[in-house]
Amino acid sequence: MSALTGLSGLSGSERRAILHERIPPIPDFIKRRTALTLLGAPFFAPLGKAAFVLSTATVPLPVMSEPRLPARVLSVGDGQRFRSIREAAAAARDGDIVEIEAGTYAGDVAVWTQQRLTIRGVNGRPLLLATGASAEGKGIWVLRNGDFEIENISFSGARVSDRNGAGIRFERGRLVVRRCSFEDNENGILTGNDGESELVVEECEFVANGADDGYSHNLYAGVIGALSVRGSYFSRARAGHLIKSRARRCEIAYSRLTDERSGNASYELELANGGIGVVVGNLIQQGPGTENNVMISYGAEGYRWSENRLYLVHNTLVNEGPPHGVFLYAARGDASVRSQKNILVGPGSVRVESALRTIGDVRLAKRDFAAADRFDYRLRASSRGTRIVDLQDAANVGLTPTREYVHPARSRPLAAPPSLPGSFQSLAP
Repeated sequence: MSALTGLSGLSGSERRAILHERIPPIPDFIKRRTALTLLGAPFFAPLGKAAFVLSTATVPLPVMSEPRLPARVLSVGDGQRFRSIREAAAAARDGDIVEIEAGTYAGDVAVWTQQRLTIRGVNGRPLLLATGASAEGKGIWVLRNGDFEIENISFSGARVSDRNGAGIRFERGRLVVRRCSFEDNENGILTGNDGESELVVEECEFVANGADDGYSHNLYAGVIGALSVRGSYFSRARAGHLIKSRARRCEIAYSRLTDERSGNASYELELANGGIGVVVGNLIQQGPGTENNVMISYGAEGYRWSENRLYLVHNTLVNEGPPHGVFLYAARGDASVRSQKNILVGPGSVRVESALRTIGDVRLAKRDFAAADRFDYRLRASSRGTRIVDLQDAANVGLTPTREYVHPARSRPLAAPPSLPGSFQSLAP
């Protein structure tokens, strides 16, 4: 579906959701080329082609495909069939599973060209250290164009001549990254600019990535179809952003984006070109060493997409940076922002130059929380935040969180529907 076709091509539930300002809930998980779901309702429209074609007799015929060969398991490590990841990448075929034994793999970079592949660390988490090497001058791994799942692997040290080296360079297709870590790369993950591509990040850690130039980031999603981040931890990007996205649809949920005391990140979250943004249930903190006084930026580089709506709901936003800090900036243009049941802590303002609707946002002090200095932002029972009436609104269906973040890089289901503002629904003892 083209990004410029408005509502055409969307499902009936998506049309109803947009027309009534109801954003469907957070992706529970994706299957190849099917709709993502947010709390059980469609969120991302299907990006693939139709499963049937019509003959001249208008009889639907299934699209024929090559038969799939049985999946093989390719083992990598000392005493295994493959001693290097590079060898396994060359030998793997579509549908295989590559299992990498725990250990350190120095300079073992690879290009993956398969159409379907699962790659996972086993018996511990393997560490991939670039040590000056790169695949195609791009990063530790390059994923060319396929449907990839990567689990339980650490990527570190990616650096290249153009200062854009990535732990993973994802060029095109669909990528799910689960329980991985990215540290000390010029970019943690860097995508291409294919408008049909999808990136899902679950329970991952991104720490101290960036070339210290402001152009490289912990995670940088280009002009892709969809980005989903869930239950993950982002911290201390080097002069860049904790997350930067140009995706048509972006969902950041149940995660921790904190620059902390020693970081010098710029934005904590930037949706540079607008689009549909759902930011639900996150702890987002700007530290004293920030290189930009804005925490969340929306549309600052121009609205690219035909639909531009930002939903900022049940987040805890903490400014420990400059007194003139900005919790949220949204650029002027054909866009709308809904800010609902967020907690704002510290000095600063909200600057929205497009349409803004606020419902139940509240400002609190650090004393209202269990241990703010240790990033425990559960409300105390004595906090006035617990006495705020739970506002109900006809348009908030689909914006209600069902989980909360657990450090490090996890989330857990809520025992009951949320009744408190902010990202944490469990009270401090």
